[in-house]
Amino acid sequence: MPTAMSLEWPTDDFSRIPFAAYLDEDIYVEEQERIFRGPVWSYLALEAEIPNTGDFITTYVGDTPVLVNRQRDGQVSAFVNRCMHRGSMLKRECRGNATMHTCLYHQWAYDLTGQLRAVPFAKGHMGRGGLPPDFDIKSVKLTSMRVESYQGVLFGTFSDETEPLVDYLGDNVRAELDRVFNRPISLLGYQRQRILGNWKLYNDNVRDPNHGALLHMFHATFGLYRPTQRGGVKMDDRHRHNISYSMMGTSDDDADAEAFAGTQKVFDKGFRLEDPSMLQYDKEYPDDVSLTILSIFPNMVMQQITNSLCTRQIQTRGPGELELYWTYFGYTDDDEKMTQHRLNQANLVGPGGLISMEDGEAVEMVHRAVKREQDEHGIVEIGGKGEIADHDYLVTEIPIRGFWSYYYELMCIEAEQAA
Repeated sequence: MPTAMSLEWPTDDFSRIPFAAYLDEDIYVEEQERIFRGPVWSYLALEAEIPNTGDFITTYVGDTPVLVNRQRDGQVSAFVNRCMHRGSMLKRECRGNATMHTCLYHQWAYDLTGQLRAVPFAKGHMGRGGLPPDFDIKSVKLTSMRVESYQGVLFGTFSDETEPLVDYLGDNVRAELDRVFNRPISLLGYQRQRILGNWKLYNDNVRDPNHGALLHMFHATFGLYRPTQRGGVKMDDRHRHNISYSMMGTSDDDADAEAFAGTQKVFDKGFRLEDPSMLQYDKEYPDDVSLTILSIFPNMVMQQITNSLCTRQIQTRGPGELELYWTYFGYTDDDEKMTQHRLNQANLVGPGGLISMEDGEAVEMVHRAVKREQDEHGIVEIGGKGEIADHDYLVTEIPIRGFWSYYYELMCIEAEQAA
């Protein structure tokens, strides 16, 4: 029975990734325990999604169903979305408002702190049946998570050993969250996307700025993102999180056409849009960065693609399937013109997005192709081998190696196994 510890890692700098890590069922089960139930902070939601007492959303951490709600005292709680009686899912709705969470199966009812409050026929009927006399209703609570918030972004962990959230995020990630969540936000909508590939393949994808203008023709052709632009990658101290960033308009069309000459139908400077409004960037931050993709281990992506703002939550559905949950937002002080502009630019991403529908297909292509190649390895050397470090250029895959270095640590693989 393979485990992550038994995989062959040919290099100690994670420039070779065993394909078996994406495919094996036993490794997937191990990941749920060591990562999603382990000492990490998983993205849950935005506080703006549950502004009022009793507001709730349902989500997943790994493949564990989770219920998040706002209590009467204003605090946010998160629980396993499972009745303590017979294990039924407690809430089936995506979101809503409730003073109690009542199980459909047998009507056991829990308050907003997760405490069991009511059991129908607890004393039976006509003196017969019911719960035993020593049943203590106060001892039954939903399985809870620790919850912390940073700039209105909610994270949860099942482990008492997880470091404080501010330390887990690190300086670079906190600075990026400070930058985007600099004022109150307003929700604009949601999308969901099912991808038939491993959850780590999507994490690789969003940590790979090199592919952005090679896979996405729209990106390259219309200049939203090109690897020739000024930009780079920034990670936290342990390389588990990454920010890829670029600055639109900092490259030259003629020089870029020459640089892309060896690619297949990626960049054609002759293409034009009849309505170029989708390409417009109304600068709203003090820097010149027009695109950021922030990846927070293990399940969060936040984007700023010009004026399109969105979080993406990665939900695992087994070793060969994941679901992406997209949450689009703007700011409460946006005028109607800006709101419509953000909604228009929302067409750039999502399941049918002009610059992101290819990502899901790419993940599926990799997953299908490596299925019978579990003894082989992926090559991750663009940007160089050896040290995992930040860079002020975009032709790199180094953040992928950072992801795997932390994965390697969490899965308790002894360092001497990497030779």
